[in-house]
Amino acid sequence: MSVHKEVKKVTTHTLQEMKNRGHKISMLTGYDYSMARIIDEAGIDVILVGDSASNVMAGHETTLPITLDQMIYHGASVVRAVQRALIVVDLPFGSYQGNSKEALNSAIRIMKETGAHAVKMEGGSEIIESVRRILTAGIPVMGHLGLTPQSIYKFGTYVVRAKEHEEASRLIEDAKALEEAGCFAIVLEKIPAALASNVAQTVQIPIIGIGAGNGVDGQVLVVHDMLGINNEFNPRFLRKYHNLHEQMLGAFTAYIRDVQTGDFPNDKEQY
Repeated sequence: MSVHKEVKKVTTHTLQEMKNRGHKISMLTGYDYSMARIIDEAGIDVILVGDSASNVMAGHETTLPITLDQMIYHGASVVRAVQRALIVVDLPFGSYQGNSKEALNSAIRIMKETGAHAVKMEGGSEIIESVRRILTAGIPVMGHLGLTPQSIYKFGTYVVRAKEHEEASRLIEDAKALEEAGCFAIVLEKIPAALASNVAQTVQIPIIGIGAGNGVDGQVLVVHDMLGINNEFNPRFLRKYHNLHEQMLGAFTAYIRDVQTGDFPNDKEQY
């Protein structure tokens, strides 16, 4: 008789304990059922259903065009696949900025319609009212500071943020404000390693970095980038664990050849 092993789910509490014990948190993006199943099976701690789906799944230049309905579609797909990981869904551009009531409604829709465990929002003091309002509904919020891709047109470039003293000081203040408001973790994107390390030591909640060095509590990458499916994207912070672009291209061209020559299907592959 096979004994069904109980899977211990990762929660926001688990992540806080990991930081307290000095255990690093691993996080990857996921957008669909098949990929999320494999990521979860590997033992990842957090799956971020990122608005980066706008880029890697839909081919947009920025994260701005993706809608709340589309994020819900991706979120629900991932939730159906996952047994262990904590699932965080990005609130997309336009669904929370400047209107805390709309922010709350957006977050409630994500939680109800996907079954995910938390939402993520970009920004600091300027969105704090929305963060607080969402938290009053019992919805966990992950923050996101540094390079915030939804504000790309304000920045005008994807260069490293917070190199100047003034912006660095503001980032630290924003991190403290997000912690005080009740966020359970913060993503820091593309900022100097020393600053990220300083933030991780200043606040009690977990800090997860992407291009923010090794002095933080965990790391996140876009799954299509680290698998080498996107072969045009090569920032310094990205480690490619595979060259799937090459392998997939090889498989597809071999299939085309086999179909054209009549080699596929062979006698064993038909009824």
